[in-house]
Parts: sequence; structure tokens; C-alpha cells
Amino acid sequence: MKRRSFVKSAAAAGTLMPFTLSGMGLKTYEDSPLLKVLGRRAGATDKVLVIIQLNGGNDGLNTLIPTDQYSNLSKARSNVLIQESKVLSLSGKTGVGLHSKLTGLRDMYNAGLVSAVQCVGYPQPNFSHFRSTDIWMSGSNSDEVFMTGWMGRYLDMAYPEFPDKYPNAAMPDPLAIQIGQVVGLQYMGPTVTMGMAITDPSTFYELVDGTTGQTPSTPYGDELAFLRLVTQQTNQYADVIKAAASKGKNYSTKYTTSGRNSSLSDQLKIVAKLINGGLKTPVYMVSLGGFDTHSQQVDTSDTSNGAHANLMQQLGDAIAAFQDDLKLMGVQDKVAGMTFSEFGRRVMSNASDGTDHGAAAPLFVFGTSVQPGIIGSNPTIPTTVTVNDNLPMQFDFRQVYASVLQDWFGLTDTELKVAMGNKDFNTLPIFKNNKAKIEDYVDLVSRISLNAIYPNPHRGRVSVDYFTESGNLQLCIFDARGTLIDTVVSGWHSHGSYTVHIDTSQYGPGNYFVQLSQGEKRFTEVLLVP
Repeated sequence: MKRRSFVKSAAAAGTLMPFTLSGMGLKTYEDSPLLKVLGRRAGATDKVLVIIQLNGGNDGLNTLIPTDQYSNLSKARSNVLIQESKVLSLSGKTGVGLHSKLTGLRDMYNAGLVSAVQCVGYPQPNFSHFRSTDIWMSGSNSDEVFMTGWMGRYLDMAYPEFPDKYPNAAMPDPLAIQIGQVVGLQYMGPTVTMGMAITDPSTFYELVDGTTGQTPSTPYGDELAFLRLVTQQTNQYADVIKAAASKGKNYSTKYTTSGRNSSLSDQLKIVAKLINGGLKTPVYMVSLGGFDTHSQQVDTSDTSNGAHANLMQQLGDAIAAFQDDLKLMGVQDKVAGMTFSEFGRRVMSNASDGTDHGAAAPLFVFGTSVQPGIIGSNPTIPTTVTVNDNLPMQFDFRQVYASVLQDWFGLTDTELKVAMGNKDFNTLPIFKNNKAKIEDYVDLVSRISLNAIYPNPHRGRVSVDYFTESGNLQLCIFDARGTLIDTVVSGWHSHGSYTVHIDTSQYGPGNYFVQLSQGEKRFTEVLLVP
């Protein structure tokens, strides 16, 4: 076995570094190729990204609630839908609001610090936690398996010295810190893992001290020596993390400190403290679990309370406290954050007062550098919903990644394409420095319309009428599972009205979604096939 393959296999087993800060386990990922460049760019631009993973599949319809669809939602999920009167309104927006417990996030949105992206997913959704997480981590299509992560691919080629040259004087700090999770697939490079960790405390201190012992003079011994070398280099960051933690200070008094409800708050508090302590680390990752809400998602006596509401409270309060801390430190302009979950939940609730695995869901990007608002339109809820109905994606999750990499960290088009697995993904107007790109097409995207689908319901030949001022647009068909089944139209259109015909005779009975899109503008209508 080649030594890099050996290291990759060892790290894939999920070994951890038993380093703790304020009682919270931390692991370091010092040599991801993408993270190296992010570290280099962060050194010049002083940018930091904080990723918040919502483990289990967050119920997007009870997070960013389309109140203009409330009547149909109440038919589909009356036992979990929160009361319309308790939905938090958003400044300048009608027909949409936040879960009643997301007061912290609501206040940030109204202050211009939040960009919400509607219905984020991918074309053929997978409903397995493990597989869908791998897709999000690797940036692959759902029908391909990448052994590399979206954050690891590109810069492995740019930094062939890995793992021998780090840490160094130019970048003495870890390039990514993850709190409370095993090494994620997103940090895997094409030849070697980018994250190293160990489990045994005594071995940890031996490695930090450089006393790794002798290895046999055999091929296995060579591999073991190499693994120990990489681990020793990783653990050199323990001292700089401890120094930053000792020097750093939290200023906000808004962090939650009440037992199990403080998990995310505790993690973000650590991140803020390390940033304040001078750590140059450009990427942090934290997580909040419990979103696999198949049952007892709500308190049946008051659907605005319960398990999911508790998670919403933790999420909103923790992000608000973290942003307040950054502001008091005077570093709010150099930090951006984003949330993600491996999938959403079904439109229809189940009989256990919960929701089952779904497809697309909203995510949030926050900070002083985002363009505040909501990207995309409210999801369309059919009048009659079945247990199979899902929300079609409006935006590919890799468009969000592309926006972060290019508009926050400053990757070039060429670098971005490699980081995205040699695929092209348009950025979204999430960050303020993307505004020039919006102005290139804002007039066009404001002048398209999906005018009619007829006959509907119908099995057989169906006509779709739409209009565009001009520009590139797509007309796509999604099935009830949220899977893209056909791209009917794709390409440049001159000014005018158009009609296309769809043969639905091969479709099974059920709800389908016809979606017209141009830029970030989306129109979706339901097509019922009897």
C-alpha cells in the first residue's frame, strides 16, 4: 500500500484528536488543498467562513414559512404547522416569514445581515442521510460517487508539498477547525486525506512531544512512520490553538448557557474566542443535531413549541449571539456564516406528528457582507398533497458553494471550476460584491412569466405558455419526489411569448411541478396527472 493511500484509509475510519477547549472536543484539519488557498487568501483578505451543519434534515417548510401557501399547507400538515399568527414577519417581505422561535435570526434579517436562499437541493435527490450528506460534502451529482471533497480537490494540485511543508512561518495556524465532528468527506483530497486526528490521549501527548517511538524497518513500518509524521504535524497546532484560546475573549452576553440547549451556542462561542485570540484559521465548522424529526416534531397542544421549535430557538439565538460577539470585537466584517442540512422534509406530515425525509429546503448565509433578502420564490404547495410530494429545487447547493468560494474567498473562474469537480455553477447574489453581476441581468429576470398550463389536470398532450423579455431561460419538470425528470426548454430566447407541449401520457398519476427559471427568478406551477 502506498503511504498516502495508507494515511487516507486511516483517516477515513474517523479517528479523532482528543483536544478539548471549554469542555468541547476539537479536531484540526491543517492541510486541505482548498483550505490552504483559503488560508493564503485569508491571510491577505482576512476572511473567515463559519459553516453550521444541521444534522438530520431540517424541515424547511416550518423554518422559512410560505404564508401565501398557508391554506394548502394547513391541509397537508395541520398537525405540525405552526399557527399563522405566530409566524415572524420579515421587514419588506409579504407572504413569507420565519418560525416563531427564530427571533434572533429575524432580528438579524431585519438589520440587513441575512440572505436566505429558497429551496436548495440537487436534481435527483437521495433520501438517505449518509448518501445525501456525502453528496453535499463531495459536491458530486447524485448518480456519481466522488472520493474527494469539494473543499479538497482543487488546491491539492496547487500545493503538491502536502503534507510536508506545514505549519510554516507564513501560515502557522490550522487552516480549518471543526468542532464535535469526525473528519468530513469535504476535506478529502485526490491522493491523501486533508484531516488528521487520533483517539488516545497518551499517544496525542507523545506525538506533540515528538516521542513517537521506533517503527520496524518494513513497508508497514514506513507507512506507520509516515502516518505518525503527518499526525505529529497536525498536533503541532494544539499549542497555537491553546494560545489563541488563552488570549481570546468573548464579549457578548447573549450566548445560551442552559445545559443541552447550549450546544451550538457553546461551539460558536469557542469559534468567536479563537478568532478574537488572533488565530488566522479561515474555515470553521460546527454542528447541531436532532433534525431527523419523524415523530413528535411539535407539541401537539401548541405546534409552535416542541422538538423542532427547540432547535429553531437554539439556531437563531446562537447565530445572533455569535454575530453580536463579532460586532463587539470589531471583526464582524471579516466573518461570514452559512447553514446547511443534507435535505428537507416532505410536504405532508405523518401520523406520528412528524415529517419524513424530503428534498429541497432553504438555507441561510449571514454577516455584514451579504446582500440581505430572500433569493428565489416561495415554494408552490399543491391543493391536494400525497405522502410522496416534495419540493423541487430552485437552486443547486453547489451554486451556494460557488458563491462562497468566488465572492467571499475570491477564487478565479478557473480555480472555481476545479474546486467544483470540473463543473460550472453560476454564483448567486448572496454577497454584496456580486451586485455587478446582478445588474447584468436584473431587468431580464424581472420580466418573465409562466402564464398557463392547459389542460390541467390532464394525461396526454399538455401545453405550457410562457413569456420572456429576452435572455437564457429553462423550463423544467419535477416529479412529486422533487426529482428533475425533464428539461423541456433550455437556451436563449428573444422577446416574446412561447408555447411548448409536454406529453404526460408516460407519467404516473400524481402532482408534478413545471418550473420556469431565469437567473435567480423562478416561477413554479403544479401540473396534476390523473
